[in-house]
Amino acid sequence: MRGIKIPIAKPYIDVDDKDSVLKVLESDFLSGGPNLSRFEKNFAKFLDIPFACAVSSGTAGLHLAVKTLGIDDGDEVITTPFSFIASSNCLLYERARPVFVDIEETTFNIDPKKIEATVTKRTKAILVVHIFGQTAQMDEILKIAKKHNLMIIEDACESLGATYKGKMAGTFGDLGVFAFYPNKQMTTGEGGMIVTRFKKHLNLCKSLRNQGRNEDDKWLESEILGYNYRLDEMSAALGISQLKKLNWMIEERREIARQYNKQLANMQWVKTPNVGIDRTHTWFVYVIRVTNGKRDAVVKRLFKKGIQTRNYLPSIHLQPFMRKMFNYNDGDFPISEKVSSETLALPIFVGLKAKDIKYVCDEIRKV
Repeated sequence: MRGIKIPIAKPYIDVDDKDSVLKVLESDFLSGGPNLSRFEKNFAKFLDIPFACAVSSGTAGLHLAVKTLGIDDGDEVITTPFSFIASSNCLLYERARPVFVDIEETTFNIDPKKIEATVTKRTKAILVVHIFGQTAQMDEILKIAKKHNLMIIEDACESLGATYKGKMAGTFGDLGVFAFYPNKQMTTGEGGMIVTRFKKHLNLCKSLRNQGRNEDDKWLESEILGYNYRLDEMSAALGISQLKKLNWMIEERREIARQYNKQLANMQWVKTPNVGIDRTHTWFVYVIRVTNGKRDAVVKRLFKKGIQTRNYLPSIHLQPFMRKMFNYNDGDFPISEKVSSETLALPIFVGLKAKDIKYVCDEIRKV
């Protein structure tokens, strides 16, 4: 990227990763080979959950989770407005309606105290987004789901390896979904994973990802309407290699977060990230809040100094097409909107040096 000295993110790829992909290219299987099932097995073992189904992206995984649970036209699903747009788009694909609930200002996750008031006869599920690398407050969410007989989809695309009371994100609900885009804690280039405790969900997901075919692999025979959401062998091989060093990569990200916290601690108008009670953080992004109204000035200054940042995230309900579809307005979800106006993601990736972290923080201080 021209002029960028410090990018906001980049993947960590080592010799083992490159070798694993090269071996696939030299094999007879570029798709549908042994690496796919091995990646799924290893990933499920990492999360201590029975089943995993690899797919072409986190968005594909969310879509299949919605399909698998039978969520469709007219159903309502409670979720958060402070998220990447895919967590709502996956509902709209099936003509279900996202029903937004405002967030905890401390962690930016959905606020369990506000969920129950939005439950109606049409409510079918809660789609929990574990934002930025830490989980939502799952105890209360599970209680509400049980009380009202609601299913739970966990969008854990940003929070691989994060825990709540010692249990991994993505393993609490009916289905959990992860993503492996190059800025995530681990990468397969593109790619995603669905996890579940239920064999029936696994079988349906595997059929849906492969044009509706059954696992008995009758050639070109589709039992149901499906999709081409398969993960190729090169991506699966890279996933296997990346997973081996995932714990180390997460610890590297945690050390970077600690250094940012230390450098930014005494800036009165900067709020560093808060880790919730009983939660661990795996730092998909490191997001500060600039509370003096000068966030955009910070962005401009850092860009001039070769530092890439992002406003993270815009509230979904204020996206142009969401306003048109559902008549949302400014002020509908005030905490999400306030956080959206102040948050700023700083560079974080394995290999980011201490001197670069200091440089970023010094430039923020100068604004």
